[in-house]
Amino acid sequence: MNKLLMRQLRKYLGPGYKIPLEWEGFLKAVDDAYEGFDADRKLTERAFEISSHEISDINNRLRAEIEERKRVEKSIASEKERLSVTLRSIGDGVITIDRQQRVTFINNVAETLTGWPQQDAVGKAFDEIFVLVDPKTKQRKTGLMNSVLSHGGLIEISLGLLTSRDGKEYFITDSIAAIRDFDSNIIGAVLVFRDITEKRKMEDEIFKKRKLESLGTLAGGIAHDFNNVLTAVLGNLTLLKMAMVSPNEVQVLLGEIETQALRAQGLTQQLLTFSKGGTPVKKIASAGELIRESASFVLHGSNVLATFILPDDLWSVEVDKGQFNQVIQNIVLNAKQAMLQGGRLTVEAKNLIIDRKGALPLEKGQYIRISFTDTGEGIPEEFLSKIFDPYFTTKKSGNGLGLATVFSIIERHDGYITVDSAVGKGTTFYLYIPAAGFSPDAEPLPVGVPIYTHSGKILLMDDEESLRAVLGRILRNIGYEVEVANNGEEALRRYKEAMDQKADFDVVILDLTIRGGMGGRDTLGNLLKLDPGVKAVAFSGYSNDPVMACYQEYGFKGVLVKPFKYDELCSLLKDLIKR
Repeated sequence: MNKLLMRQLRKYLGPGYKIPLEWEGFLKAVDDAYEGFDADRKLTERAFEISSHEISDINNRLRAEIEERKRVEKSIASEKERLSVTLRSIGDGVITIDRQQRVTFINNVAETLTGWPQQDAVGKAFDEIFVLVDPKTKQRKTGLMNSVLSHGGLIEISLGLLTSRDGKEYFITDSIAAIRDFDSNIIGAVLVFRDITEKRKMEDEIFKKRKLESLGTLAGGIAHDFNNVLTAVLGNLTLLKMAMVSPNEVQVLLGEIETQALRAQGLTQQLLTFSKGGTPVKKIASAGELIRESASFVLHGSNVLATFILPDDLWSVEVDKGQFNQVIQNIVLNAKQAMLQGGRLTVEAKNLIIDRKGALPLEKGQYIRISFTDTGEGIPEEFLSKIFDPYFTTKKSGNGLGLATVFSIIERHDGYITVDSAVGKGTTFYLYIPAAGFSPDAEPLPVGVPIYTHSGKILLMDDEESLRAVLGRILRNIGYEVEVANNGEEALRRYKEAMDQKADFDVVILDLTIRGGMGGRDTLGNLLKLDPGVKAVAFSGYSNDPVMACYQEYGFKGVLVKPFKYDELCSLLKDLIKR
């Protein structure tokens, strides 16, 4: 810059004045104009002049812009402070993240529930501080923010289990939404979640209380039906003892006794399923056969005409047969009671593939969809949302447990049930059950009681003397060598003695529940230490025991649910001894 020009400018502007950035272009132009002139030439001939009035205007505008900027920044800071105070004061947890899924804010409630204070959480990855698992499967849920950050929108999670930094667990509901700037660009996301642990505990307590209040009704109905079954069994046994029947009639009476005994099993299974959960003991079965047999049994002798639409290529299902029969029978019984003057029930099943998330709360995979459509009176709209609630009923003689039990069983089979109804037009129940993926051959119907001949050595442990006697006699009659024990301690002793004598047992049948002694689960644990190759069968009348549903995880090779059929026992032992 020309020194003479600078001196003249400072003379006009004052020695302490700082030249504004906006003048840079102007001064450069002046500098260019002086290029080539004699540095000592006096400025008696000026090519330009400077107006102090214009400089003042520029100065005022700059000062006004600076003031406006300060005012806006102060307003934004004040607004941020109000927002921060609000978010810290509300009763829900709030966490915000940026595009890289790093935490930018966490309020007081979120600090408490996650166990992460603000100073530790900010800058951390969201999945590191927010640990959410599925309450049923206990599987970790990650990547919750991915969809919102990519596409925007709103995601809601009805129920999740949040694990805090110190290991505490909270049931929560939450929602996730995108955060956008003034140009609608996604710059982050916000999670709002609520602790519903206490609410859930209260609901569970209310549910338990209602169960207890209705236990009398439930027990009365079960006892009535059970007494009928026992009467039929005792009557048939009396006829046999009279020995006044032909051999053919003996077979008929024995068949009737077996039928009544299986009815008794169904009654006790219903009680276990509803009261304690009834963990399903699943086996591959033909869906079509189960549907037809169960529905026909309920409608036998009624004025309801049943139509079955069951394709030949219907996939099989992996279900607890007793519980699945109970589902079908309860739904069909409801339809029958809705058509007291007679009507038509259409039962249809079809293969279904779910390949993406839709309206149904089901995972991707193969399913069987079963529909039950009746021509009854229908269900009023105000009752549709309540029909699966325990103890809800509109029938004078009902106890409100049928559909509640159905819902419980379907849920434990990873299925889904829904209903569509209109007053005066009838009702349709839709049942979705995971498929096994193929159509098994139909099991042949048993004719009489086949007598098998086998060989092998069996150790039977049960604390019921009468059961040890009858089961031991059956096994000996078909060729097995049998030793019995009434508890785990005795079973271990007998097994060790046999090993010492080089006369090992081929199969061990262990009752899981032993009164006052070691049960089957602990007994097997000790047997495996003696002999890692032991072949053990879990034996119990409590199907809600987790060992019955996942026996392989506990080291068992097979399972028998009391009561069982003779051919089930023979088939299981034959298969195990062959291995």
